[in-house]
Amino acid sequence: MILLELLLGFIEIGCFSFGGAYGAIPLIREVVLSYGWIEEEKLSYMIAVSESTPGPIMVNLATYIGSTKAGVPGAIIATAAVILPAFLIVIVLTLLLKKLIKNGAFQSMLGALEACVIGIVLATGVYMILKNGIGSFAAASADIVAIAMTIALGGVYFGSRKILKKGISPILLICLAGIAGVFVYGW
Repeated sequence: MILLELLLGFIEIGCFSFGGAYGAIPLIREVVLSYGWIEEEKLSYMIAVSESTPGPIMVNLATYIGSTKAGVPGAIIATAAVILPAFLIVIVLTLLLKKLIKNGAFQSMLGALEACVIGIVLATGVYMILKNGIGSFAAASADIVAIAMTIALGGVYFGSRKILKKGISPILLICLAGIAGVFVYGW
């Protein structure tokens, strides 16, 4: 039964996740928590770790949850389920791309989809900042250190864009955030 749940849950994530990791986080969160596969706090840690390690968060999380819930077969099924929809969509779109790319309606749809993905990414970023800065919304307690680190890293990012024109590398910014986290919160 767990293998079927893993298959259905991760196919849902694979089918309806657009825009990469940040766009997929709300759906991943909803599915993973609704099945009770992982607690919300541990999911937040997994997201943070996945953003600083190679590989897409959906694949990393599917493999981890599949292996913890059903061993190697669970890891294979969950990983395949999250990858399969995108694989099939890419094959179909590649076959149709030459005709679709010139179609004005298709271009409009892509523009609308881009706006939606930007909104989802922005909402996810704001949610994670608030969640880590003030805790749960029911029992808010400000983590001044987390808020100060967020403001400082934002200042580094936007300040570097003014000074360097291109801005600081996202990889370097992630490394700075990790180093700051180790110094402030410890190992």
